[in-house]
Amino acid sequence: MFDMEKIKAAIFDLDGTLIDSMYVWSKVDNDFLTERGIPVTEEYSEKMRSMFFETAAAYTKETYGLRETVEEIMQIWLDMAHYEYANNVRLKPFAYEYVNKLKENGILLGMATSNNPYLLKPCLENNGLNGVFDIICYTSEVGMNKSNPDIYLYTARKLGVKPDECIVFEDIIEGLRSASSVGMKTVAVYDAANDACMKEIKITADKLIMDFSEMM
Repeated sequence: MFDMEKIKAAIFDLDGTLIDSMYVWSKVDNDFLTERGIPVTEEYSEKMRSMFFETAAAYTKETYGLRETVEEIMQIWLDMAHYEYANNVRLKPFAYEYVNKLKENGILLGMATSNNPYLLKPCLENNGLNGVFDIICYTSEVGMNKSNPDIYLYTARKLGVKPDECIVFEDIIEGLRSASSVGMKTVAVYDAANDACMKEIKITADKLIMDFSEMM
C-alpha cells in the first residue's frame, strides 16, 4: 500500500480511468461502415483494436475500396468521436468528487493521456472539470506510448515533483507497469475493456478500485 501523506501530485489517465469512453471508437467504426452500407465483421473489429489511428484508416480504405482519402477518413472519425466526447461521454462514478477533493487538499493534478485536445477539452468542459487540472500532457508530446514511462515522467516534471511523490491512476496494464517502474504509486481503475488483463493488473498496481468512492 502507500501513504497518501507523502503524495504531492496525482496523475490521471483519461479514457477508461476518469471517463466511460471505451465504447466510442467501436461506435465510430460501426456507424462509419453502416452509413456506407458495409456490414461490420468481428474480424474487422478485432483488427481495428490493435492498429494505430492512421494505419486503421488506411486499412479501412483499402479493405472496402472507399473513395475518401486516408486523411478524410481520419477527420470523419475524429468528428464522429468529437460529438460523443462533447455530448455523451460521462465521468466514472465519484470521479468528479474525488478529483475536486484532491484539489481542495492541495494535491497537484496532472493528466497523462493518449487522447488529443480536440476530443479532451469539450469532454472536460461538459463534465465540469475544465480548468481543474494543473497540467495536461499528451503522449504525442513525448513521442512514446504508455508502454514507456516518459509520459508520466514528463508530467511529473511539468508539475515540479519527483516520481516517488506521484500517484498515478490508470486502467491499462502498460501504463501501470511503466509508472510503477519509475517509482510512482499506482491505482488501477477498473474498466470492463481490460478484463482480459485483470490478473496482471491486480499484481502490478498498488491498489485496484472499482470506482473512486473507494479512495474517499
